[in-house]
Amino acid sequence: MSAPLHVAGLRGGHAERDVLRGVDLVVGRGEWVALLGANGSGKSTLLDACVGRLRPRAGTIHVAGHALAGDGVAAKRSLGYAIAAERLPPLLSARECLAVQAAAKQLAAIDAEVLQLAEALGLTPWLDEAVATMSYGTRQKLGVLLALLGEPALVVLDETFNGLDPASGLLLKRHLRERVDAGRAGVLLATHALDIAEHWADRVALLHEGCVLHCWERGELAALRKGGGLEVALAQRLAAARA
Repeated sequence: MSAPLHVAGLRGGHAERDVLRGVDLVVGRGEWVALLGANGSGKSTLLDACVGRLRPRAGTIHVAGHALAGDGVAAKRSLGYAIAAERLPPLLSARECLAVQAAAKQLAAIDAEVLQLAEALGLTPWLDEAVATMSYGTRQKLGVLLALLGEPALVVLDETFNGLDPASGLLLKRHLRERVDAGRAGVLLATHALDIAEHWADRVALLHEGCVLHCWERGELAALRKGGGLEVALAQRLAAARA
C-alpha cells in the first residue's frame, strides 16, 4: 500500500526565491506527522506544494501513490486539505461549501460521519448560515470538515487548532487520532503548538531554512516525554544549526 505522502528532493517557493531547498518527507498510513519550524522556515510553502497550490521547481510529490505533477486529479482526490478560515468563500453557507467539495470528489452526498462530527462540534446550527457571518473558530471547524470529506488517505492541516475552544480542539484531535490509529489516513500538521506535536503526533519533523533538519521518531518522542521535553530538544537542534 502506497504511503499517503512521499516527498523527495523538493525545491521551490514563490517568485524566484527557493524557500524549499531539497525537502524529503514521508507520511505513512496510520501515522500523524507534525511539522515544526520558525516563521519563514517553509512550512506553509511545503503544504501548498503538497496539496497542489504551488508548483515546485524540482523534486517529486506522490499522494497515495499518485504523482501530483502527472496524475493531479487522482492525487487531489486522495487528500483532504483544511482550507484556511480566511480563504473560505464568504457568500456560501457551510452546507454549500461541503456540497461543493463533495461534488468535486465525486461523492453522492456529504459523508454522514462528517455531519456527525459537525454536530459534535456544535456546527450544525451554522450549516445554513453564510461563512461571512461565522466566527474565526467556527470557520476553522468548517475547514477541517471539508478536509475529511471522501475518506482521504492524506489529511493536511496548517495551524488548524488556532482559534478553537479547548473542548472542540480536544474533540478534533481525538477524531484525527482515531482515524490514524485505524489506518484510515495519514495526517500532516504544520504547527507551532509543541504540546500537540509532543503528545498527539507519531513523528515530528523540524523544518529549518527549507530543509528537514531533524525528524524525531516514535521512540525519541517517547523518551522526550519522560525527559526534558520537545521544547528543549528543539532549541538544542536549532542552536546547533545556527552555530
